Amino acid sequence: MSHLTVDLGGRPGLDCRGFCSYCYFKHVEGTTAFGCKYCLPFQKGCDYCTRGVREGYEAFKSLRTVADETLANLQVMSDDVDRITISGGGDPSCYPEFRDLIELLGSMEVPLHIGYTSGKGFDDPGLADHLIENGLAEVSYTVFAADPELRRQWMHDPTPEASLAVLGRLCGAIDVYAATVVIPGVNDGKTLEDTCAWLEERGAKGLILMRFANRTDQGLILGNAPLLEGQRVHTVDEFHDIVTDLNDRFSMKISGTPLGDPSIGSPFAILHEPDLLKKLPRVRKRATVITGSIAAPFLQRALSIRGSISRVVPVKKEIACLITADDLAGVNLKRLEDVVILPGRAFVHDAEARTILSADGVDREVVRGPESLTADAETSMGMTRMEVLDKEMEGFAALINTINRYGL
Repeated sequence: MSHLTVDLGGRPGLDCRGFCSYCYFKHVEGTTAFGCKYCLPFQKGCDYCTRGVREGYEAFKSLRTVADETLANLQVMSDDVDRITISGGGDPSCYPEFRDLIELLGSMEVPLHIGYTSGKGFDDPGLADHLIENGLAEVSYTVFAADPELRRQWMHDPTPEASLAVLGRLCGAIDVYAATVVIPGVNDGKTLEDTCAWLEERGAKGLILMRFANRTDQGLILGNAPLLEGQRVHTVDEFHDIVTDLNDRFSMKISGTPLGDPSIGSPFAILHEPDLLKKLPRVRKRATVITGSIAAPFLQRALSIRGSISRVVPVKKEIACLITADDLAGVNLKRLEDVVILPGRAFVHDAEARTILSADGVDREVVRGPESLTADAETSMGMTRMEVLDKEMEGFAALINTINRYGL
């Protein structure tokens, strides 16, 4: 069985009825190339790290174009399709031919999944029944708050009552994973508790809490920090406590990013499974692993248990896959081994990374580790604990094997 993705195109801020106040893509300008693992060895910059990271797509595609691309993709697929995901750079709810699109895809009689929507384009509460009748089985839906006035003010939703009505109806009929960016003093505290209660009463499967980011070290790498001048941000520990407390108090699953998924124990649930840790390869060579500030202590503990005597070196950036060349420039080179392993998805060109990390005269070899070592809350929300542990076993085994292959 195969999974088909239907890309509608669309541009953040333009094909979504305007930026939400907290949107990651607000104020983004320019097309500077970061560099990444997909770049050619002799050239910094490719489509992924220049345009893709900014979601610099074209406007929404016409329904005819979407239909033609879907048909072409179906013709090259060898297996039957068991799931169709609707995605794009814009918000699918704002797609001009949304009803017709749903009818077209629904005629294939395959479960539909909307990968993300804010619901800002849903002006008619009756649209929920149209979605259900045409096979929508799962949706990730940004709620922000169950208070329509907060949606109107912070999401710039022109019809928040209708958007919430659609969400509520879907909660009772299909798998709904709601999401909210949590902003201190805006939609946290009592407001967040009320939102959780509202979603649970209507039958939502879960709620993903996303900590608001306002600084470069928190992940705003597109030159657009701060998004909200003077706005406080929860610390990682504060946010983790909020997630854990709410998950304990409500029956629906509540998880958070960057930390964590309390019902599974991730990220790095494997640290609570000594028998599984024993099954990982032993670390037999020396190499420095560079990672984000949040993952570093977890990673150090896991590798030390498997015999590593080398340091895991954190950069200031919290999230490993958002590490850039600027982060590497701040690393104390005296702490590094002669072989350095970078996160697989870090936004750094390999040749530039080697130059930066060899600036003290030591010619260091720089290699990429696996793309991921665990499942963040957005991924783990639909996974079982064993599926997450399997992913972590695979990721850590790949990292250790990389250390043993390239280390000294």
